[in-house]
Amino acid sequence: MSERETIVVIGSGVVGLSTALCIQQHLKPSQSVLLVARDFPSDTSVNYASPWAGGHYRPEPGSSPQALREAKQAQRTYEFFKRIAADEPAAGIQFLQGVEHLEAPPPEYLDRQSVRNVYSHLDGFRYLSSDEMPDGVKWGVEYRTYVVNSPVYCAHMLRKFILKGGNTKRYTLAHSKEAFSLAANVRTVVNCSGLGFEDPKSFIIRGQTCLVRNPVSATITRQNTDGSWSFSIPRPLDGGTVIGGTKQPHDWDPNPSPATRSQLLANASKWFPFTPESEGKFDVIQDIVGRRPAREGGMRLEVEKLGNGKQIVHSYGAGGRGFELSRGVAEDTAALMLENGLLREKAVL
Repeated sequence: MSERETIVVIGSGVVGLSTALCIQQHLKPSQSVLLVARDFPSDTSVNYASPWAGGHYRPEPGSSPQALREAKQAQRTYEFFKRIAADEPAAGIQFLQGVEHLEAPPPEYLDRQSVRNVYSHLDGFRYLSSDEMPDGVKWGVEYRTYVVNSPVYCAHMLRKFILKGGNTKRYTLAHSKEAFSLAANVRTVVNCSGLGFEDPKSFIIRGQTCLVRNPVSATITRQNTDGSWSFSIPRPLDGGTVIGGTKQPHDWDPNPSPATRSQLLANASKWFPFTPESEGKFDVIQDIVGRRPAREGGMRLEVEKLGNGKQIVHSYGAGGRGFELSRGVAEDTAALMLENGLLREKAVL
């Protein structure tokens, strides 16, 4: 009888957890999955971005190959989250109104085809008329989208993974190849490590947001004339509201900036429909700083053959779009493994 094979998945962020669950649906009887990570849901670390995420879906127009690839992954994630929201309320996903207000829309927002490429699948999508938009806003849309209570959803996925027979190991890897030594008969390692281990194209994007107790009824994103963005994201299951946010590439400062917090809250009080009793004041739960694992050119999604029947399947570098792309990326990763004979075709549901 041949020795049982272990597939190792590196990383328990939203992409790693989604991928581990997807792989479990295609395991051969002789295979099992081990999830290896430095951090797991319930841990907090500035380097573990998923539990800090605002977790809403706002498409990004474009017509580049990367933009179109991400649009397809995001669309599949949207359809998947619809099913999860309906069937698994404890997952922490809720559908509600999404609104965008842009003061200085970039060219891709003014190109109807670029917008159609990434928005057309959204339920209830429509352009706002000029009399529906606040002063100063030049471009506006609304649609039905989702918001995610990100720590709840990550914990939900981990629980499902373990209940389906998955194993976990807390370990800080120095290199992806080290994972081959963490269990018996490892021939495939799936690298969902975020930054990917010494990839020169990988970099971090610092984000600062503020979690408040004040409720808001929609997820609203506003772009300011200077190019900065502000957003409100209500977290389902009484998770408060995330007010954001910043995008600061290559900024390693782990400390929340009081000035940034003041600006985020001032913008939110002007632009977002918090309930009247808020009176423009916010009950702050905490300031949040997280490092989004980004990559020049977009995600790395490919099989690296090492010889001796071993391979690393790379799936990392989602930047700030981890939740938005998560299920689509997980399906594409599993499809790559199927193409290479690393899993079985028929899904186990």
